[in-house]
Amino acid sequence: MSADIRRPSVAGQFYPASRTELIDQIEQCFLGDLGPGALPQPKEHGPRQILGVISPHAGYVFSGATASHGYLALAEDGLSSVVVVVGVNHGRGGFASAVQTSGAWQTPLGEVPIDEEVAGKIAAALPGFVTDPRALVAEHSIEVQLPFLQYVYEESLIFVPVMMAAQDIGAARAVGNALFAALDERDGVVVASSDMTHYESAESARRKDHVLIERIEALDAEGLISQRDSRAISMCGAGPVAAAIIAAKQAGAARVDSLAYSTSGDVMPASEVVGYYSAVICR
Repeated sequence: MSADIRRPSVAGQFYPASRTELIDQIEQCFLGDLGPGALPQPKEHGPRQILGVISPHAGYVFSGATASHGYLALAEDGLSSVVVVVGVNHGRGGFASAVQTSGAWQTPLGEVPIDEEVAGKIAAALPGFVTDPRALVAEHSIEVQLPFLQYVYEESLIFVPVMMAAQDIGAARAVGNALFAALDERDGVVVASSDMTHYESAESARRKDHVLIERIEALDAEGLISQRDSRAISMCGAGPVAAAIIAAKQAGAARVDSLAYSTSGDVMPASEVVGYYSAVICR
């Protein structure tokens, strides 16, 4: 197997390592109490109004049901030609920001090839981002989106993994502009991977997260970053979400549809929880 095949790093931890068990858990995410209540029936030719998806990246038992709302909407909207997944660097790989420009990623559901044309354009527009595949081998925020995407797209899925370290508005603008330029002539979708408030009471998490959700619904990338910073909210993927908003606005985005919000306390009651949010950015 090629060195450019990125093997799963959190299979068996964040989601099952068995193909059969993984499919079963994904379907339970859609059908369970916190899910949308239906399995996706992907449309090859849908209205294609979705430019971006905001999706959480915790273990499926905690955030998978919330994530499934976005993937059901994506399936019903029609399949895009390429998906760019923008994750956040959680500091486990020894690199900062990165774009993998060749090869494929492997999950228990198979291999997902990288769109070299789109990846190359993004990398060229972001000279500070490394293209060494080793930069992404330990990062889970991109990986956990892939089985959901594979379930929806099956063999037609091609993607680009982008990992952001800096989370300021300048970094978000740079990535957002690069995404728009790379996807301008392609029918692409951006998946922004982010969890919300970390390790606070459910009441505090919901209150803080809904301040940020208001900025997201207003397509206000600058306000999202400003409110996160001024209120010291521990949303980990504000940069990817802001970048997705910036790219989508250039592509004609008109609204954000918030689909679901939950906390880990909805699954396992605790004094401290993590917030999860699913939304789509639409034309």
